[in-house]
Formats: sequence, C-alpha cells, structure tokens
Amino acid sequence: MRMAALRLRVTDPDGLAAFYRDALGMSVQAEGANRRVGYPGLDADLLLMPGGGGYRHDRGQRYWKIGITLPNVDLAADILHQKGIAVSAPGQFLDIGYMCHLSDPEGFVIELLQHDFEGNRPDEAASPDTPFAEAHIGQITLRTGDIAAEDAFCRSQRMTLLSMQDVEPYGFDLHFYAFTADAPPNPDLWAVENREWLWKRPYTTLEFQHIPSARFAPVPDYLGIEVEGLADPQEDAFGDPWLPGG
Repeated sequence: MRMAALRLRVTDPDGLAAFYRDALGMSVQAEGANRRVGYPGLDADLLLMPGGGGYRHDRGQRYWKIGITLPNVDLAADILHQKGIAVSAPGQFLDIGYMCHLSDPEGFVIELLQHDFEGNRPDEAASPDTPFAEAHIGQITLRTGDIAAEDAFCRSQRMTLLSMQDVEPYGFDLHFYAFTADAPPNPDLWAVENREWLWKRPYTTLEFQHIPSARFAPVPDYLGIEVEGLADPQEDAFGDPWLPGG
C-alpha cells in the first residue's frame, strides 16, 4: 500500500496545475475535470479537483500543508524568487530541519524541506537547471488534538510510525507514519539522528502536528487521501475520507 494522492478542491485546476508544473517542476496529467500533479516515483500526487470555495489557511483547521523534500532548499528558494514567487528565508528550524515556506496561488501552504540539516548539505546537491529533479512530496500534514486516536487508525491501516519530534518551544509534537517496512537508524523514535534519514525517504509520510486536547475545524476543500491498495473507503480518526486510488 502507499499514499497515492492528496485530494484538494480548488477554484482553477488548470491554473493551479500550471503553477506546480512551472514553479515546482511537477508533471501534469488531466483526469476529466481534475488535474493530477506530482513527481515521478513512490510519493503521493496532488489531485486538484474543481469547485473550490476560496481556501484560507487557518491555524484552527485540520488540514495544514504539504512538505516537499529536496536536496538544496537555498537553490530552490533562489529559483522561485527569480520567478517572482514569495518564499520565506531558508533556515534551520530547531533540530527538525532546514526549510522555507511559500503558498500556492490559491493559498495552500507548501514547505520546502532539505534532505540535510544546515551545514550538512553536500557541495553538489542539485543542479541550478533542475532544482526539483530529486524532489518528492514528502509530507501531508494534518493537525490533531488526539494522537492516540490517530495512531490507532494508522496502525489499523498497517502504517508504520517512523519518527516523533518534540517541538516544545511551540507547544506541539510531530508524528510521522508511512506505508513501509523501513526502520529508522536509531530505534528511539525521538532521536534527532533519524530526521535527516526521514527527509530522504522516497515515499510520502503522513505527518501529524499534535497539540494535546486541541480541537480543529474541518476544511471543506480538503477532500481526503487516496491510498493505493486500499480495498474499501475508510474514514480517519477525524472523519475525513481515505479512498482507494492509485
């Protein structure tokens, strides 16, 4: 099994697909009125579906962002700036990762997350001509106040917990699940040394930003996740759909 697609309802599938193609190096495939965009390989695509209601990013919502993992965040940010796209300044965020952020034209947030921490990046990481050549949609991030319920659902779908990360200064912790038999290098899932390993995985992880006992609102334009190998439709711990796909 694998996460095959994140389903988002948008106002302009063609226009948004062009952004992901031209700015972030994804390919585009038409599926009726929908547009499927993504990178080659085992990671999930984005399925852009018409009928969006004007999405607004809000800290009180269940759906949060996607993360794109790639070799050289500085290079990618420079290329995006040259295209006139607003991107935050890249930097090392605590002991989590080296990253920056931007939003697509409809307001959906994108994190660019480097394979290596600040100072650890190989000198020849990525080519200026193809800064997204080794990129993947590495994370689909949801927010939760009940990680025990999320964990029970993920394990019921035979997902593996790969990493837990304490972000104590900001009042939350992170939990990463994937359809894989991979084991991180350190069996202590809180270990910092697992994180650069995690950012190099070729598949998409489901990331939960956990704020204990917090309550989050559903996002009408988040239409759930497609899973290759899923036999029947499911609802996750929040009630959002998981659908057979791929």
